[in-house]
Amino acid sequence: MMAGIDLAFPMITKQFMDVWIPRHAWHTMLIVAGFILLFFILRMVFSYIVGYYGHTMGTLIEHDMRTDLFRHIEYLPYSFFSNQKVGQLVNRFVGDLRDIAELSHHGPEDLLISLLMFIGSFIFLIRIHVFMTLCLFFVMMLLVVFSVLKRRDIETAYNKVRESHGEMNARIESSFSGIYLTKSFTNEAVEMEKFDLINSEYRNSWKKVYRAIAIFGGGNGFLIDLMNLTVLILGAYFIMHDQLSFGSFVAYVMYAAFMFQPIRRLMMFVEMFESGISGFKRFCQIMDITPDIKDEPGAVTLSQCKGLIELDHVSFQYEGSDKEVLHDLSLTITPGENVALVGPSGVGKTTIANLIPRFYNVTSGAVKIDDHPIQHFTLESLRKQIGCVQQDVIIFWGTVRENIVYGKVEATEEEIWEAAKQARIDDFIRSLPEGMDSFVGERGVKLSGGQKQRIALARVFLKNPPILILDEATSSLDNETEAEIQKAIEVLSKNRTTITIAHRLSTIQNADTIIVLTDEGIQEKGSHEALLSSNGYYAKLFKAQYKGYMPDTIIENDSAGTSRQD
Repeated sequence: MMAGIDLAFPMITKQFMDVWIPRHAWHTMLIVAGFILLFFILRMVFSYIVGYYGHTMGTLIEHDMRTDLFRHIEYLPYSFFSNQKVGQLVNRFVGDLRDIAELSHHGPEDLLISLLMFIGSFIFLIRIHVFMTLCLFFVMMLLVVFSVLKRRDIETAYNKVRESHGEMNARIESSFSGIYLTKSFTNEAVEMEKFDLINSEYRNSWKKVYRAIAIFGGGNGFLIDLMNLTVLILGAYFIMHDQLSFGSFVAYVMYAAFMFQPIRRLMMFVEMFESGISGFKRFCQIMDITPDIKDEPGAVTLSQCKGLIELDHVSFQYEGSDKEVLHDLSLTITPGENVALVGPSGVGKTTIANLIPRFYNVTSGAVKIDDHPIQHFTLESLRKQIGCVQQDVIIFWGTVRENIVYGKVEATEEEIWEAAKQARIDDFIRSLPEGMDSFVGERGVKLSGGQKQRIALARVFLKNPPILILDEATSSLDNETEAEIQKAIEVLSKNRTTITIAHRLSTIQNADTIIVLTDEGIQEKGSHEALLSSNGYYAKLFKAQYKGYMPDTIIENDSAGTSRQD
């Protein structure tokens, strides 16, 4: 409708100049002017509809795409995040989708209006003067060829901007996350050098974009000016030879301007298209990733889990690595058994802990729970039966309550406090000004290491799963708190299958079975007393920690990196 009103105006102007003004048809001109005013009012309304509802549609598309992207990433396997930078992912949610939203709204609008204006103007120009229009069309074809040739340069430049933008976000996120380390080593200048480097790359990538756009815009501007000059010279010639009236010439100039208008609009569209399509390609790169860890066809719900865990000739190696972390490992953990895994770093202790909840798929062999391969169970039901506490505790931005209730979102107030009490953190929470509703800061920056670890334990107490995996769960605690937590874990571990990964051997002396892993697999297996009496690898490891003796072949130590005296 907007395009139709615009196309009608030059013909009305021609009538004014060639017919009504020479005839002094004042009343006719006033009536027509009234209709034109009405059409302009309608055009204003249409412009509001296009501007507001069009942008709203773009925002709705952006919202839905962001939801799809977040849902897809949330369900991607754990291994995906091992190879991704957080800043790059964040950039896909913000910058990329915003450009896609702009393209989704302005793209169809610009194309439709430009097409209508171009075709309509061309028809009227042909009707006014054929030869002059053909000359104009020839110059326009030069413009189209030039635009097509230069479009690729803009696309390449925008792709580089996307990459640099993501790298800068990743650098900022990494620097701010490690601000404690930066300040403790007084490496602010080092961080500035790193940031200056990526910031300069980002600046230079934009300079390449602007250079490509400047060449594109300058060349197009020159060809449009050439078309204007063509219209002016040819129009003057045909008027002088009585082949064109003044009214027709004015209408021709207006229609020619209308033809230039969609060209200018298309020039801006090219820039917007390259930005939006670059973001869309990056969006598709993520959405096209098919999770290799997902529910198998016919997967059933794991309920009333007994806690029997079997590793049946399991081998595993990480993607991109040529070395197996685990090779033909077989292990059985009976329901309710408390098993500890010890051994040098890199022998696969944490890998075993990650294979049981199926964060990774085994390379060969099978991990079984209650005599069934874990692939037979849905991921959701499998992981609901397993509680994990890692050495690197994750604390979300929010309150203490929000972090504890993460273990059971529907938990009652009584259950939350009971979990905090079991984790020996209830007294600390009560000492806070706002209690459970106190904010913990980004990544729990307001909490000590021990407090963060006890909150993580409270989550597991609240979840109350039949299988527990504790990966250095008490490594950040002082001796007194560690002793209290150990008592709580012992209570929680009763009648539950528990796997404890520990470097500090004091935390596993009460385990039913201690399994010593080396590069060759299971080196030793037995209770603490039995392994000490055998005077093997475990006994040497134990003596190294408790007597300060550290042979070259023994590389394990407590998490603080210091030997502990008996």
